[in-house]
Amino acid sequence: MVAGTSGDSGKTLVSLALLLAASYRGLVVRAFKKGPDYIDAAWLAWASGHTARNLDTFLTGFDTAVASFDLHALPNGLNLVEGNRGLYDGVDVRGTHSTAELAKALTAPVVLVVNAAKVTRTAAALVLGCQKLDEDVRLAAVILNRVSTARHEQTLRHTIESSCGIPVIGAVRKLAGPGLLPDRHLGLVTPDEHPNLAELRRQLLRLASDIDMDAVRLLATDVPVLSPRGTALPEAPDARGLTIGYLKDSAFTFYYPENLEALAFSGATLVPVSALSAAPLPDTLDALYIGGGFPETHAERLSANTTFLESLKEAVRRGLPIYAECGGLMLLSRAIRWRGRSEPMAGVLPFEVEVCATPQGHGYTELTVDRPNLFFPEGITLRGHEFHYSRILLDDRRPLAVCSVRRGTGCFEGRDGIVEGNVWASYTHLNALATPEWVYGILNAARQFARERSVGQFSH
Repeated sequence: MVAGTSGDSGKTLVSLALLLAASYRGLVVRAFKKGPDYIDAAWLAWASGHTARNLDTFLTGFDTAVASFDLHALPNGLNLVEGNRGLYDGVDVRGTHSTAELAKALTAPVVLVVNAAKVTRTAAALVLGCQKLDEDVRLAAVILNRVSTARHEQTLRHTIESSCGIPVIGAVRKLAGPGLLPDRHLGLVTPDEHPNLAELRRQLLRLASDIDMDAVRLLATDVPVLSPRGTALPEAPDARGLTIGYLKDSAFTFYYPENLEALAFSGATLVPVSALSAAPLPDTLDALYIGGGFPETHAERLSANTTFLESLKEAVRRGLPIYAECGGLMLLSRAIRWRGRSEPMAGVLPFEVEVCATPQGHGYTELTVDRPNLFFPEGITLRGHEFHYSRILLDDRRPLAVCSVRRGTGCFEGRDGIVEGNVWASYTHLNALATPEWVYGILNAARQFARERSVGQFSH
């Protein structure tokens, strides 16, 4: 477990460097991300060369998170879990669902990344506090980040190792100039949009030369065998013969692998579609899944692709079931306003969205479905998460929203899950391991549409 004393301590940078360096040395690696983060998981997948899994105990529970790790980890490789926020930061004052709690559930040794900028002996106090707050957490080593000089490093090493009895296995120097991983609203840029991945790889490998990889490898082998009590296999009905499209390009990248796998596991055929290409939406689809991403940074290209937007609108008119999350909601709106510009979108939903300078919703969500809809039964509770800088601009008409928000922000006025015909659009992202009803909802809607189409009847 690579953890930090806070957010922005350097966990992602160190995790990517460790994965690349381990692979360079011939080790097979797998990566995991604690919590619901899509972007860090995408970077971990890039560095490891394999799908990175989210381990989210709030959404799935501890048993399922441990089972997911056990299912996808390598018995003879380096399995790295990147934590989130600070080591003990959870959803409440007790640190419930923190990185520390996941580390204990996985019996994983913790490598603590300490931001050493403008600090010496106080760094030992931070490490000592992390050791003492919960002695069941196996704090095994420290990696220093943003070290300024050789003397600074020597002082930090001595004070931490002598005061805490814990080895410092790496000291990463403070970078001059712009960071290796540029960021923007929502966090880092995605790997799809990084301007020079080859140079990034080179610099991360150089950064890893400041870390004792032999010590890392030794820590990774000293872990008890897990005995998971849950299951991480996707639940899905038999959907052979159905075709499910999903938008996949640099504008729409936020998909949990378990969601797509659950659809594929059912026997449905998955068809990736780019909203940025000139091609219309395939007319062979039985349902369409639109995940999140950054439609605002691609708004001009999306708006210019009128062939695709018109085909999307026509598919809605024909009754195609569409499940859209966050960025998908924005694509289906009338227009996206951002930085003084307004770019027309599909116009399926009766409002525009505005991208603001600060988050409009951020954190875990809990929704209660309290009105009829195509995808979920009434009365069910949906646990997910949201992170959006955009907000809906309402006029006199209030769109139909079928969920009350018990936790989080949602779409507007304590509501989420906007329904327009056979379209569902929400700011809440769901994980199929936590909400298997999501898979059933999409596939049942697709089956109904396929049945009606086969007899020439289309719902409106």
